[in-house]
This record gives sequence, C-alpha cells and structure tokens, in this order.
Amino acid sequence: MTLLVHTFVHDGPGKLRLLDDPEDGGDMAGFESSRTRLWGSEPARALGTRFLPRPADDDLCVQPEDVEEFLAECEPPRGHTAELGTRSGYREDYAADRLADITRAALRARSVGGGVLVR
Repeated sequence: MTLLVHTFVHDGPGKLRLLDDPEDGGDMAGFESSRTRLWGSEPARALGTRFLPRPADDDLCVQPEDVEEFLAECEPPRGHTAELGTRSGYREDYAADRLADITRAALRARSVGGGVLVR
C-alpha cells in the first residue's frame, strides 16, 4: 500500500472534503512502511518533529489552524534527508521527494484555508 498526502477543507462540522490530488502524482507520502521506518523513526523524532511521526500510530490530520506550525516543522528535516533516508533504508532522494510532496500539500492547504491528511 501507499501512504498518501491530501489537502482538505471543512464542508461543515465534522465533514472533510478532499481536494483533487495533483495531476503530477505529487500525493505520495511514502510506502506504507514509511509510517514507521521514515516518519516515525528515531532520527525524525530527534529533529523535534511533533506531527510527522504521527502516521507511525495512525493517520495524520493537520487542522487548518495548525498548518503554519506544520509547515515550520517540515523545514528541519529538509536539511537531514540524507540521514533520514540512510537510517530508514530509503535513498536520500526518496525522503526528500516525499517531504516535498507533504510540504506542497501543506502550502496548498494554507492557500485555501484547509488542512492536511496523511493516510
């Protein structure tokens, strides 16, 4: 299975509407194993991430009011993709590309007043 990242908006209380995914396939957050091997790994947690490790236990749902904080959290791992890739058993470009997809979804969420869902 694949771990996907989506942008959503609220369509009423408790109702999420997923926006159309990018046509370029930029909706990948990794393989299912990336939940624990990459995002929930000790090296990712050591960077002080709070949101990114959540997929290790469940889906990650970043509410609109938390998108700025989430975007700020995506910055430190960008400088550590070689270590994250190596320590998780993936290549550096794999970790960098998945982080870029997640960041693009968060930027899109910010532009529409929405949130981010990784599942």
